[in-house]
This record gives sequence, C-alpha cells and structure tokens, in this order.
Amino acid sequence: MKRVFAGGSRRVTRLNADVRHRLDQIIQHQLCVLIGDANGADKAIQKYLSDCQYPNVVVFCTGGECRNNVGGWPVRSVDPPHRVKDFAYFTAKDAAMARESEFGLMLWDGKSSGTMVNVARLVSTGKPVVLYVSPAKAFYTLKTPTDLESVLSALPRDVTMRVRRYIADHARELAQPAIF
Repeated sequence: MKRVFAGGSRRVTRLNADVRHRLDQIIQHQLCVLIGDANGADKAIQKYLSDCQYPNVVVFCTGGECRNNVGGWPVRSVDPPHRVKDFAYFTAKDAAMARESEFGLMLWDGKSSGTMVNVARLVSTGKPVVLYVSPAKAFYTLKTPTDLESVLSALPRDVTMRVRRYIADHARELAQPAIF
C-alpha cells in the first residue's frame, strides 16, 4: 500500500473544501496516511479522516507519547534523539514519516518554517509533495528542490529568508545535503 506523509503548520486548524477533496482522493485510492500528533494541521486531518471512518492511518508519536490520536489508530513510536522536548525531539517523527512515505501532502500557513523542512525532506529524496499554501488558497506540486525554490522565491523576502535559514539549519536531518 502506498504511503502519504500528511501534515502541516500548527496554525492551520481548519480544512476547506479543496483540502477535504484532496483527502477524499487519498481515501478513494486507499492510501496509508502517515500523520503526526501535533495540534493544527495534523489534528485537523486526523479529525477529518476519523469523521470519514478511514482506517488506513498510522499516527507517529515521539517516545510513545501521543498528543493527538483522534481516530484511535495504530501508533508508530519514534525514539527521540534525547529527552529535552525541543525541535529535534518533536521532529524525529517527521523524519521517520518522510523516510517511510512515497509522497507528501503538506498544509502550510505561508509563514512557519517547520512544514517547509518536511517539504525539503521529501523533495530532496525525490518524493513528490502536494503543498497547499493556505493564504493563497493554492496547491503546488513539488518534485525537486528547484520546484521548492520557485515557491519560496514568490514569497515575501523576509519569509523566504527565514525558511531558507531554517532549512539550512536543519539540513543534517535531511537525507541529503542542504538544498539552499
């Protein structure tokens, strides 16, 4: 069964009709959804899949502690790199989902950097990502680092620079060297 890493920004708390339609396509194709346990996009996607009674979901949690598992799905516990609950602690599961998936669906608020690190994780290993940019209400299909760069270059300079710095700072977590 093909696996999709679904997730996004914590500020994305509601799914519009276009995003729900994309999730309906995932359900129709019976893909396995790998999703994190964070509030925001993760929880909103979990709620929608639970409301649809979709069974093909695995919730990834760090250290076995799930913050959200709306549908009571199987849990995949990822060992944290250390006990301090910082960025590396909570994103250990993101790196695992990126490795174990064939592609991604990311919901981005247009500002936060963490979602874009996940996009970079996927495209740097040749895995396509459908990126929904919430403020623009637009989907972009990204297959290469060049595609990601095109999206970033269209953003306000301060956002672009912050996201590029964030990706570069976390490049060691990517499967390949930094793409910026």
